Amino acid sequence: MANKILVFLEQRSGLIKKSSFETAKAAKKIASQLNYDLEAITIGSEINDIESTGKYGVKKITFFKDEKLANYSSSAYAQIVADFAKQIDADILFFSNSSMGKDLAPFVSIKIGAGILMDCISLEVSGNDIIATRPVFAGKALIESKINSQKKVFTLRPNVFNIGEVQDEKAAVEVKSVDNLDLRSKVTEIKKSEGKLDVAEAEIIVSGGRGLKGPENFHLVEELASVLGAAVGASRAAVDAGWRPHSEQVGQTGKTVSPNLYVAVGISGAIQHLAGMSSSKYIVAINKDKDAPIFSIADYGIAGDIFEVLPALTEEIKKVKS
Repeated sequence: MANKILVFLEQRSGLIKKSSFETAKAAKKIASQLNYDLEAITIGSEINDIESTGKYGVKKITFFKDEKLANYSSSAYAQIVADFAKQIDADILFFSNSSMGKDLAPFVSIKIGAGILMDCISLEVSGNDIIATRPVFAGKALIESKINSQKKVFTLRPNVFNIGEVQDEKAAVEVKSVDNLDLRSKVTEIKKSEGKLDVAEAEIIVSGGRGLKGPENFHLVEELASVLGAAVGASRAAVDAGWRPHSEQVGQTGKTVSPNLYVAVGISGAIQHLAGMSSSKYIVAINKDKDAPIFSIADYGIAGDIFEVLPALTEEIKKVKS
């Protein structure tokens, strides 16, 4: 038995993503409890300050470097990760449950013959087993599961696993090239809205729904988000109506989020939306319907006209922050 854990570090525009640091820290904890060695792998063209990942418990990182790998390629990335996992005989692999991780992890699991558990929100070691807690039935229940196969793959939900204290250490980085890249599929271009945070990784989110009555009123959500330093999210109803882009959609058919603070504005709380945000640490609901389902999971609720409440709330937060 190899007794080795491999964690995939996701990069975007030459920077390792925060969700990968969370995954690395969680993997380190599991490695310590199982007495396994821990290594990391990352793929890209130019990546800044990879060594700093050592702060999160990773001592060795293998960087597969090629200009053609600057953007994500499911075929190339999966082949590289799977081949490397086989080379070092890693039994357990960890990925962030980001958009990339949700796409890449299943490809890798098939290539190495591993069982897979996605969107884990808690990990515990019991004997030689890893017990993962995951939401099921659109977030209405939690289930504890384990993988019986020797090879195991886990994806961890962003913003759930606390980084905690870090060590002032650097990782050793080995750079490798790749021959015969499988680039049958690849991302050709990434367009990012300047100045906008990604709801999938934001620590604070302000989301708007059908109660805003039209796209022209989303400026109220944007102003509150700006004051809070938050990302702007939207319900499926708002996205389907063409009011907001799909990249902002929170819910079962959008992005699953776990911020420290989630503010739901004019969102009734359909089960599909709750499935994507119910694990938020604190939930604030603002809705004129006091019987809206969103209030059943909210830590704080304001039953009132959002067109009166939002401007007043934004101004009060401005006063407090000033």
